[in-house]
Amino acid sequence: MDYVKPAVMLQNLIDAGEAKSKLSVQKKLVRSGLAGAILGCATTLAYAASTQTNLPIVGAILFPVGFIIILLLGLELVTGSFAAIPLAVLKGRVTAGRMLSSFGWALLGHIIGAALYAALYTMAITKMGHDMSNPLVQTIITAAEGKTNAYIHLGTEGWILAVVKAMLCNWMVALGVVMSLASTSTIGKIVGMWMPILLFFGQGFEHLIVNMFVLPAGLMLGANYSVADMLLWNWLPVGLGNLAGGAILTGLLFYMAHKEEKEPAAEQN
Repeated sequence: MDYVKPAVMLQNLIDAGEAKSKLSVQKKLVRSGLAGAILGCATTLAYAASTQTNLPIVGAILFPVGFIIILLLGLELVTGSFAAIPLAVLKGRVTAGRMLSSFGWALLGHIIGAALYAALYTMAITKMGHDMSNPLVQTIITAAEGKTNAYIHLGTEGWILAVVKAMLCNWMVALGVVMSLASTSTIGKIVGMWMPILLFFGQGFEHLIVNMFVLPAGLMLGANYSVADMLLWNWLPVGLGNLAGGAILTGLLFYMAHKEEKEPAAEQN
């Protein structure tokens, strides 16, 4: 059987965190840049499916395709690293400084990749700015304003709400990374990853890397908020919430649940 037991998954997660923290800056930027663009593409697929069918759950079912591609290609998704690298720090295999540096370079790569895809995609759906009638234009504007203005309207409670929704999101996203380690077969990994990503996207939680596409795309299409609104009312609280969700709700609790477990001895014939 290709099932990997949780104790082994935990060790593999820690090993992955150490390896990710030691990537060169060039590899970190390339891998995270590609991941940002691919996740943006998965988001537009989900929006297109939701718009065409008028059933948002259809988009949620399709969205995990992007996450699966990213992990199968060995690219860098910082929200997954929010669970893996802190565990490597906890075990003394990575310094806190190296962890923060790794997060910083990955975030920069995500911004570049997601924003580049946003620019190309908005050119495609508006026919180089000449036609704003595509229904996906309004879909993106509505989504983007809902991720900024809706929180601004609530004031401090809106900022806290963004953090909470981001924590719930990355609890599932980081679990997707963990579930990718639950099998040694490709199909097993795909099924394992699909489940938690469907859970997060289908419930409208907040994912920083998705928002690195949605919010710049919204600005490019004329949405009613500023760059400062984007940074203060979404990227900052969502980033903090994603970090807490990945490091605590997934990484730390998974570690506490399975630390120091031993593989059972093979049965004797």
